[in-house]
Amino acid sequence: MIKTDICIIGAGPVGLFAVFEAGLLKMRCHLIDVLPQVGGQLSEIYPHKPIYDIPGYPSIKAQELIDKQMEQIAPFQPTFTLGERVESLQKQDDGSYHVFGSDGTVIHCQVVVIAGGLGCFEPRKPDLVNLELYEKSHVHYMVKDPERFRDRRVVIAGGGDSALDWTVYLANVAKEVTLVHRNDSFRGAPDSADKVYRLAQEGKINLLLSHNLVSLSGNGHLEHIHLTNKQKEDIAVPTEDFIPLYGLSPKLGPIAEWGLNIDKNAIQVDTFDYATNIERIYAIGDINTYPGKLKLILCGYHEASLMCQSAFKYVYPNQKLSFKYTTVNGVNAF
Repeated sequence: MIKTDICIIGAGPVGLFAVFEAGLLKMRCHLIDVLPQVGGQLSEIYPHKPIYDIPGYPSIKAQELIDKQMEQIAPFQPTFTLGERVESLQKQDDGSYHVFGSDGTVIHCQVVVIAGGLGCFEPRKPDLVNLELYEKSHVHYMVKDPERFRDRRVVIAGGGDSALDWTVYLANVAKEVTLVHRNDSFRGAPDSADKVYRLAQEGKINLLLSHNLVSLSGNGHLEHIHLTNKQKEDIAVPTEDFIPLYGLSPKLGPIAEWGLNIDKNAIQVDTFDYATNIERIYAIGDINTYPGKLKLILCGYHEASLMCQSAFKYVYPNQKLSFKYTTVNGVNAF
């Protein structure tokens, strides 16, 4: 049995930052994640995607952010169980919890923190004729290695931040980039949309708004994606790779059976400390919901900070928080 103060379910950026905040308060953390490596969606889905809203970094790639966070928490020596899903919880007589993993791991902790991002997820697929014929070779629901598209014709579909950001990035990598969106405006960040419009005006990308996807075609390999415009005209766009970026379909998995208050696949929390309806269980990051919720890494960091302040009372029930700073292994601590 692994013994720790806080068991964090999910080793993405928000879970990792919770380790740092807990460490400042001298609370030990063990993280468990179904993925085989730390980093959550950032490492698994878009490690090379640039992120623009992290303070102090005008731009930082997703995997670089995770690497920096791992460096940040190293002095607190967190422990990890990777490649294993949490199946159930069992509350003990003293209020602590046993956390059970799918491969038999048992973690004893005073506090459980759910930082599982979107939970178990799978990409949302477009309704497109012949999609399955090219899925294994020419259809990409995530961009793990942008060099895969070096000097190739690429069609990206979507109107959110991922579609906009990858359009901007691949404009300097691919031979030709076409962005297709079914509406005439984007739902992503206005600054990213401005960059896309500018690239289109400069002739560096092709931008097709108010177009609908119809089918894929080719002779042994992908050659065209077929669309219709507002006038119902058929358009064939030459391409070698198709990247539909319509987001992820979240599933909570076993978490949905734990008696937590759930609203549309997200866990309801109290914004005072991001506690759930069950004592000693918190939820932070994209997996939680509350009025005004924004699914930003930055917001998850804020939630992690307040959560740790609240969790302290369960780990050290006879102590009060002290705000006198000392230095531990070169890191400021309370």
